[in-house]
Amino acid sequence: MLLNLSMRLEKILILSSILLIFIVACSSIDNINTADSCIIFEEKRSWYKSTKNSYTKWGTPISLQLAIINQESSFKQFAKPKRKRLLGLIPGSRPSSAFGYAQVTNPTWDWYKNRTGNSNASRANFKDITDFIGWYTTQTENILGISKNDYYNQYLAYHEGHNGWKNKSYNSKKWLIDVAKNVERKTNMYNNQLKECEDRLNKKGLFGIF
Repeated sequence: MLLNLSMRLEKILILSSILLIFIVACSSIDNINTADSCIIFEEKRSWYKSTKNSYTKWGTPISLQLAIINQESSFKQFAKPKRKRLLGLIPGSRPSSAFGYAQVTNPTWDWYKNRTGNSNASRANFKDITDFIGWYTTQTENILGISKNDYYNQYLAYHEGHNGWKNKSYNSKKWLIDVAKNVERKTNMYNNQLKECEDRLNKKGLFGIF
């Protein structure tokens, strides 16, 4: 009987720990000033490591990675598009399968996993999503010839897809043009901020760990 009670308590503790981790993961970003890349990385050192690894691997600027994630989800790990409302009240279906930090749809995510072999990648994992952004912007550069330093067109191709960008689907979406310009501004802003703190961020802490 005592053994059964002990096992039940252990299960309760494990479930409580998982719930606590989930709550912290969902809410911790709310207290961070996401308009400042230095503050983001001071609070989330593992995020700096992930974005830097993606930059080293793919050459996609850290500032562009941040700007895309900021625009797509405001750094929300489990973000999804808002549901449509039937009669303005009843929750309906979501407009797309977009999910996670960078609002990647199911087909695009499957394309990434198949091409990279990263079959266990998750759209709710920051490390995986920064690698995805690096990979996708590299495909954009190779397929469309858009430089990774052309933040405006890189975002348009990210949002509309490669065929959409080729067909200039964005020309009929003034709101998207404004969003792309905003992503460009934020990328430049993040980049200027990083110049002030990147040396400090590159200094490793105890036992060589960020």
